[in-house]
Amino acid sequence: MSPLHNDDRHALLGIARRAVFEAVQRGRLLQVDSLAGALANPSGVFVTLRWRRRLRGCIGQVEAIEPMGQAVARCAMAAALEDPRFDPVRPDELIDLEIEISAISRLEKILLEEIEVGRHGLMVTRGYQRGLLLPQVASEFRWTRERFLEETCVKGGMERQAWKDPAARIEAFTAEVFSEIDLRVEPRVRAG
Repeated sequence: MSPLHNDDRHALLGIARRAVFEAVQRGRLLQVDSLAGALANPSGVFVTLRWRRRLRGCIGQVEAIEPMGQAVARCAMAAALEDPRFDPVRPDELIDLEIEISAISRLEKILLEEIEVGRHGLMVTRGYQRGLLLPQVASEFRWTRERFLEETCVKGGMERQAWKDPAARIEAFTAEVFSEIDLRVEPRVRAG
């Protein structure tokens, strides 16, 4: 995955902001037209919402099945309205909402000793169960590799040691992470 240019990052954050506004204020998905460059390339993405610095929603897609711009719009809407851990975002929360985007690479099998905390995100799959955590989560909590794997299992509804099961598949990805705060984007959206 090639690094995104700052213009692309700004454009994606703008799409995410407008998508959250459309979802919360109008109850509909933002229509994203005429995408070009990196925004038109299929990519896995996650959109994380924070309200007053606390997690408010995070939804993503691992598979690169649609253009990045469309994926960001859809995931932003879902993070605002459909994250089962939270109530839907309210209109009065929009002004204090901070948006972060993680553009992720393809998943690749990885061995325990190859995992770099802070660089890799993880997905552990066993049967129909699947847990995924972004790279920044392990850094934030200062986890070891083993703890990162355990927490990824827990996220997927498995027991902590499920990653040791020979039937479990451990995959890693990298992420290019950027937010409105990083780019000093003013979190305002105009109607229209």
